Amino acid sequence: MHARSAVVDLYGDHLRHRGWWAPVSAVVALAAEVDVQPAATRTAISRLCAQGWLSARVAHGLRGYAATPRAQDRWQGAHERVYAERPAPWDGRWHVVHVSTGGERRRRDQVARTLEFLGYGRLGGGGWVSPRPNPELAPSLEGLAVGWVAVHGDLEPPQDAARIAARVWDLDGLGADFADFSARLPSVAGAGRLAPGPAYSTRTRLVHEWRRFLFRDPALPPDVLPTSWPGQQARARFLKVAATLAPAAGRHVDHALEVAGTERA
Repeated sequence: MHARSAVVDLYGDHLRHRGWWAPVSAVVALAAEVDVQPAATRTAISRLCAQGWLSARVAHGLRGYAATPRAQDRWQGAHERVYAERPAPWDGRWHVVHVSTGGERRRRDQVARTLEFLGYGRLGGGGWVSPRPNPELAPSLEGLAVGWVAVHGDLEPPQDAARIAARVWDLDGLGADFADFSARLPSVAGAGRLAPGPAYSTRTRLVHEWRRFLFRDPALPPDVLPTSWPGQQARARFLKVAATLAPAAGRHVDHALEVAGTERA
């Protein structure tokens, strides 16, 4: 795992239940559980602060970092997508977005990463499409200072929805990766036997790997997917394993926060 991912996953998966704040020493210690070096974690925290995702705050005499309101909205939304039991209902209409980056490559790459995370697939020529509008679209694009326009409706001329999905998203590769992920998940029984430390590291790695699917799969509706789609089976298995790991992983986070609480700024 990259240091940034370890920090973001910690806040989005655990600290959202604990006030969105943690002492820096606890963040460093918990990132180390997934083999991230302390220096890398501190660098990631600094960059997240510079980008407006974290802010420094002293609480209870401890120096730490809190998720900003912007980060809380983004990470809460990501959490809901990660743990959704099934795709949201689809009304059969597409949300089409056109973004103008002025030809600037760096800005174009930022837009691409943002829209992919929000569930949009590339149409080409600045066009992107999703089966449903994402409420984070406007604030995300406004933060990138780009021009854009969006419409939600039927495509003209009418087109087969399954063909659109197959054109925009790599369904063959995505399906194979879902099947591989599902096959590599630990058993529910095995997950339930793990001690708090291993439960935390195992859950963190699994959640991180599942979260990466958010950049590739916008929770496409069954209407546009191939038959015997492995994504839903992978989702169901992941949710069972993650739920089994959650109590012990949470105890490990609480222990790290308690240990940090013995320190003083």
